[in-house]
Amino acid sequence: MEPIRYFNRDTKTYETEQVYGEGFLRWTYGHPLGAIALETLVKRRFFSAWYGRRMSTPQSASRIAPFIANYHLDPSDFADSPDSFGSFNEFFYRKLNPQARPIDPDDSISVFPADGRHLGFERASAIEGVFVKGQKFDLPELLGDTTLASRYADGTLILSRLCPVDYHRFHFPVAGTPTETRLIEGPLFSVSPIALRKRLAYLWTNKRTITQLQTRQFGTVLLLEIGATCVGTIHQTFTPGQPAEKGAEKGYFAFGGSSTITIFEPGAVQLAPDLRDHSASLTELYAKIGSPMASLA
Repeated sequence: MEPIRYFNRDTKTYETEQVYGEGFLRWTYGHPLGAIALETLVKRRFFSAWYGRRMSTPQSASRIAPFIANYHLDPSDFADSPDSFGSFNEFFYRKLNPQARPIDPDDSISVFPADGRHLGFERASAIEGVFVKGQKFDLPELLGDTTLASRYADGTLILSRLCPVDYHRFHFPVAGTPTETRLIEGPLFSVSPIALRKRLAYLWTNKRTITQLQTRQFGTVLLLEIGATCVGTIHQTFTPGQPAEKGAEKGYFAFGGSSTITIFEPGAVQLAPDLRDHSASLTELYAKIGSPMASLA
């Protein structure tokens, strides 16, 4: 399989992703025996629960220092020192210093809800060829609501993919008042491009959550979190019905890579130029939470 390439907004260069657990992923999603393991074990919730328990033991804390070194993380960004975490999972969903992720103050700007690799699409119902030709996006299946899908069919959709090496808390892209979160149960396939090149539908069959954010300028924005292998629980930390500031924490994922999806009403926003341009060639843009994702149309 081809390496995973993306464009880094900060360095202005194309980079190759350093994939955590790459050998296991390529075997699981590319080998006949791996396919058997995928269906019988890996996609099942008990597998992710078992692995999550392993990453929550005191013994797992020994993985933290090598992980920081191997993936070149900057401990000065962390709100707490690396040796303060009681397990690898605590380190994984660590908080950051606020100054490490400044939030764009312009009220007309929507910011990325998470650190990660992002793709933006002007029309949610016309997405195809993501990661491999011939794959079309199924918005009604994703939302589990045909009426809601019809309302957002011509809206703008941003897919934000988080790798295990990324900061794993997600935030509100604009200010507004969030509703209760709706949970749609499902399996837990990987959402790495290694898996999504095989079947994009993992995004709309996996366990996922949907929150509607009612805003003054951007209309009602749909905020989704997608579970994945070893991400059995999506933790919401916000209070439904209570106004949230742009950039405020919404929740976090426990161990593993995952994704968020943001969907705006038709005509509400225009994508940030670099996100638009790189997405047109289906090249992910790496950018951090708080930096511009879209602006009012």
